[in-house]
Amino acid sequence: MLNNKIIVIVGTTASGKTGLAVKLAYKFNGEIISADSRQVYRYMDIGTGKDLEEYQIKSSIRGGLVPRINRNRRAEKIKIPYHLLDVVDPKTEFNLAKFQKQAYKAMDDIIKRNNLPIIAGGTGLYAQAIVDGYDLSPIKGDKKLREKLEKKDSKQLFAELKRVNSKFAAKLNESDRQNKRRLVRYIEIEKESEKLKSHPPKADQSNYNNKLLAGKSGYDYFVIGLTWPMEVLRERIYKRLIQRLDQEDMVGEVERLHGKHGVSWKRLRSFGLEYKFISMYLQKEIGYEDMVEKLNIAIGQFAKRQMTWLRRWEKQGQKIHWTKTEKDAIILVHNFLK
Repeated sequence: MLNNKIIVIVGTTASGKTGLAVKLAYKFNGEIISADSRQVYRYMDIGTGKDLEEYQIKSSIRGGLVPRINRNRRAEKIKIPYHLLDVVDPKTEFNLAKFQKQAYKAMDDIIKRNNLPIIAGGTGLYAQAIVDGYDLSPIKGDKKLREKLEKKDSKQLFAELKRVNSKFAAKLNESDRQNKRRLVRYIEIEKESEKLKSHPPKADQSNYNNKLLAGKSGYDYFVIGLTWPMEVLRERIYKRLIQRLDQEDMVGEVERLHGKHGVSWKRLRSFGLEYKFISMYLQKEIGYEDMVEKLNIAIGQFAKRQMTWLRRWEKQGQKIHWTKTEKDAIILVHNFLK
């Protein structure tokens, strides 16, 4: 029995999280739960790095436990079950609370079948919300407040957050302070928490950032971090970017999202990175070479922010087992499951 054991794989973009998760799932009877804020959306495959073919593994690979999942002796490949991919239309808002609720549901279901939940993804906030058990359930969206806040710039929003919770605001890094969508949500949660008499936030803690979700702290998490030297990571990022542009028709994907699926340019830009810069190119605001250069730089900066989030999580007390090789990760998981 695996009982309440959960594997969590974190790391920067292009670090190989999905590939490792698939191999671990094959060897240890696992199912993967994606912790990526953009891969939840349908039709957004190439730009988000959501390669569903990657969730198949050659059955000739040996080692670890004998897999029971979708096993077909005559098949060359075995499909690894996955969750929280392609669950919502890109025109529909999907927030942290919805993700957390569905992730916990998937975890419970996987454990009931005596399989191993493996959470993998590059959205540090999503992974931390599960492991630390953020209490998001009482917080409802406030449409009027949100419309009012969205008219402000990031500097004004940060000042507002400082007014409602100065201690939480002081903990934010520069990336958080410049992220309008995230600041709007922080303020929304802080203001709503003031109204929740039955769940008052502690004097020195943010209800959003620290409070454990009742009944979810019993899971036994083991967090693995994938890391590469920055110069190697930059090469991996650029190589993957060019491949997605030249061989996988990433520009065409953005065109289809706007034309066929009716996703507005404003909405596409809000997804950031690939969708932002390709939208700018398609709207003839920048040239192709300029798009590639700006996008490559932006992805590199994003990778740095991802690592900053994970290092901060470590400072908050989370143990992350950093590894560079699949072999080391397998040994770590094997020892954890014993």
